[in-house]
Amino acid sequence: MTTWGLSSTILAPARDILRFAAYHIEAGAHRLYIYLDDPDSDAFAPLKAHPKVRVTRCDAQHWQKLGGKRPVKHQVRQSRNATHAHARRAEVDWLIHMDADEFLVSDQPVADVLAALPATVQTARVRPMEQLAGDGHHFKAFIPNGPDREKIVNRLYPNYGPHIKGGFLSHVAGKLFARTDMGGLDVRIHNVFRDGEMNPNEVELRQVDLAHCHAKTWDDWLASYRYRLEKGSYRADLASATPRDAGGLSLHELFRFIEADSGEDGLRAFYREVAEDSDDLRSRLAAEGLLCTHELNLDKITPHHFPDFTT
Repeated sequence: MTTWGLSSTILAPARDILRFAAYHIEAGAHRLYIYLDDPDSDAFAPLKAHPKVRVTRCDAQHWQKLGGKRPVKHQVRQSRNATHAHARRAEVDWLIHMDADEFLVSDQPVADVLAALPATVQTARVRPMEQLAGDGHHFKAFIPNGPDREKIVNRLYPNYGPHIKGGFLSHVAGKLFARTDMGGLDVRIHNVFRDGEMNPNEVELRQVDLAHCHAKTWDDWLASYRYRLEKGSYRADLASATPRDAGGLSLHELFRFIEADSGEDGLRAFYREVAEDSDDLRSRLAAEGLLCTHELNLDKITPHHFPDFTT
C-alpha cells in the first residue's frame, strides 16, 4: 500500500493549524510532520496526542540541532525543516512540503494517484488553484504555461493582467511530492535538489490540485499585505510576470505604484478585479473554463480529529 505525508512549518493561530492537519488526515495522509514556528503554540498538545502527527517545537534547541541559530527568513526556516523531515526515518513513501493555507484536493485518493506512477518517477508536481476571496467555495484554475496563457490572463484582468503571473496573486509553481527513498535531498519551497539535480524524474500530477487560500477577505488580504510586500510573496526580489523590456512590473513594483498613485482605494480596486469572489469575476473565469468549485469543509472535519480542542 502506498502511503504519503506532508511537512509544514507553521506560524498561525492554533485553530488554523489544527484545521490544516485535520483536513489532510481526513484526505488520507499517513503522517504529518508539523514544525511550530511559535514553539509556545496552543496547537502543540492536540497535535502531539494524534497518532498520525509528529510535531516539533521550533525553539532554540531545535535550531541548534539543525546547525545553528534560528534563520531570520521564514523561507529558510521552511526549507531547513522540510529537509529535516525528508531526512528522518521514512514512515511514508511520498512526502510533500506545504503551507497551512494550502489543501490537497482530488476526486480520487491521493495514495492511489501516487501508487499509479511508474517506479522511475521520483518527484511529482501538484499545481495550485487559487481561492477567490469570499465564501471560500470558488477557485481560479491553474493556466498551463504556453502561448495562450498571456492572452487569457489579459482577458480576465484587463487592467492588471500583464503584471500577474498566470493570473494568480500567489505562486503558480505549486508544490512537489518526492519519494522518501531518495537520500541526500535538499528541499526548497517549490523544488527539491539531489546531488545538484533539480526535481529528478519529475511529472505533473494532474489528478490532484493544491487549493491555495491566499486571500480570504479584503480585511484578511490587507492585514497580510504589508508583510508580503516586505518579506513574503510580493517582496522586491521576485521577478515580474512580463519581461521588463515589454513593460513588465513585479507585483512589488505594481503595488508600490498603485499605493503612490491612489493609496488604499487603488489597492481595493486591484483586489476587486483580481481576487474578489464576485459575479463578474466568476463569469469571466467560467467563460474561460477556469472556474472551480470545491467545499473544504474545515469546520466539519476538524472536530473529528481534534474533539477536545476549543477556541
